[in-house]
Amino acid sequence: MVGVALPLEQYGFVGDLHTGAMIGAEGSVAWLCVPRFDADACFASLLGDESNGTFRIAPSGPFESTQTYVEDTLVLETTFATRTGRAKVIDFMPIRERHARLVRIVEGISGEVSMEVTLTLRFDYGRSIPWVRRVARGHSFVVGPIAALLETPVELEGRNQRTVGSFVVHEGERVPFVLSFHDSVLPPPRRIDPQLELAGVVEWWRRWVATSQVRFGRYEPLARRSLITLKALTYAPTGGMVAALTTSLPEDPGGSRNWDYRFCWLRDAAFAVEAFLARGMLDEARAWRGWLLRAIAGDARQIQILYGVGGERRIPELELEWLPGYEGSRPVRVGNGAAGQFQMDVYGEVADVLWRMVRAGIRPDENAWEIQRYLTDFVVSSWREPDDGIWEIRGERQHFTHSKIMAWVAIDRGVKVAEAMGVEAPSAWHAARAQVHAAVLEEGWNESVGAFTQAFGSTRLDAAVLLAPLVGFIDPDDPRARRTAKTIARSLTKGGFVQRYEPTAGVDGIGEPEGAFLPCTFWLVQNLALQGEVDEAEVYFERASRAANALGIFSEEYEPTERRMLGNFAQAFTHVAMLHAAHALERAREARRDGERERQGA
Repeated sequence: MVGVALPLEQYGFVGDLHTGAMIGAEGSVAWLCVPRFDADACFASLLGDESNGTFRIAPSGPFESTQTYVEDTLVLETTFATRTGRAKVIDFMPIRERHARLVRIVEGISGEVSMEVTLTLRFDYGRSIPWVRRVARGHSFVVGPIAALLETPVELEGRNQRTVGSFVVHEGERVPFVLSFHDSVLPPPRRIDPQLELAGVVEWWRRWVATSQVRFGRYEPLARRSLITLKALTYAPTGGMVAALTTSLPEDPGGSRNWDYRFCWLRDAAFAVEAFLARGMLDEARAWRGWLLRAIAGDARQIQILYGVGGERRIPELELEWLPGYEGSRPVRVGNGAAGQFQMDVYGEVADVLWRMVRAGIRPDENAWEIQRYLTDFVVSSWREPDDGIWEIRGERQHFTHSKIMAWVAIDRGVKVAEAMGVEAPSAWHAARAQVHAAVLEEGWNESVGAFTQAFGSTRLDAAVLLAPLVGFIDPDDPRARRTAKTIARSLTKGGFVQRYEPTAGVDGIGEPEGAFLPCTFWLVQNLALQGEVDEAEVYFERASRAANALGIFSEEYEPTERRMLGNFAQAFTHVAMLHAAHALERAREARRDGERERQGA
């Protein structure tokens, strides 16, 4: 049925470093928020149907389709094969100067193809119908402060509160559609040449990809696509990075685990910055640090786990009752109540990435050092408090083992940055670092379970503790690290994918099922690679990497039984974890090859 959301595997996306559009393999734009990632959607059929907003360009008769990206770019091509010929739709968003634009170019490949166009603009997340009128340059759409202009040589007409048309494209022909957004009280933006814009955006992305200084061997194509995806989730004006392009895509179809990820999580962004640093891409790190310093401001006690792309602090969580949700998954939420949670681990992630920036040659300025000092002081005084944990539980606060591990990281990195700056770290920092470490080893380790557990004194498993050897808390070869990895691989997996924890145990205050959280599987890969278990690591990596769609894009979670993507899309955290795992695996292979050569030489 036209207008019903597709499986996530059948979507690609394009963006302009301010926002992004999801485009299905049947030719529909199913999601777009303007003017930025966390603004209201004007195409929201992803969470409803065609009446909630879509922009479809597709053959009028039966077809088969495939999607690919132009190499090393965010230019998406959807190719249609019909009985009479083949055509493709080239989708992209020019790198933003001032106005958001979505450009769609229909190109005839062979024969001739009859095409249909349906534009249903619905602002306010699919609810508000615009005032539509013909103007000199095309069709104008206005609702309150927002306006859009569609320019195309195709003759269009209004029908049932939609703008529709049809045309035939022949081999070698190109038919453009340019949808531009602007302030409704101002004139529309200047006219652009779609062909020149296409050439310019291809050149821009390829020039950016070329700044990468590190290669990932056999996984380089997947790594490049992940880097492009992470860059596309960056909000250029501030340097902030959103966790995902979407809101309310369910972690279990029909369930209520539907959250808004169009905001800047300190944790997710810190991991993303580490991925850029690993490739020698320092500009992204500098831009994000600038965003961080502005967002968290002057009091460590007021740090939030997430902010708006501009650094906004108020992120109220609301439910949109008029949207039925993806596959009927309600409620549809905008905003995120987790902004008010206390999560100790974010202090560690921020401190760690600031330290990694120092190691990469980005010296901390006075403001950055002040922030790190405040963070460290706060953790030293607060690490004994329970928190809401990395998984943002909506139940009772606990002494989560992972949170304590990252508290140790926060203090440890504070000490190291002080040493790098030639400043003597306070004795209280050294003492607290030792105390946290001892507490985790004593209370977070459970000998009978054979693993570091979810919380102090608990018997439950939690994949977050796989990060302990990855952040230097414990040596990867320590028997406790090895046993933890094996126990989680044996007891916290589903179809060869690692789960976050047992979701139906009720610890998170929800108790509903969910898919396997993909970053956790990649964390296990890193553990195994560091422990020299290269063959086993490769098995997990190959399986997890196949959870990406044909375009190389990952969602948040994966259902291995049904082999389908779940959760928000495209998910930065998953792409980051994949990059780190690929890097660790490639280094482990090199170490094994070096060892084999040494043995042969002996």
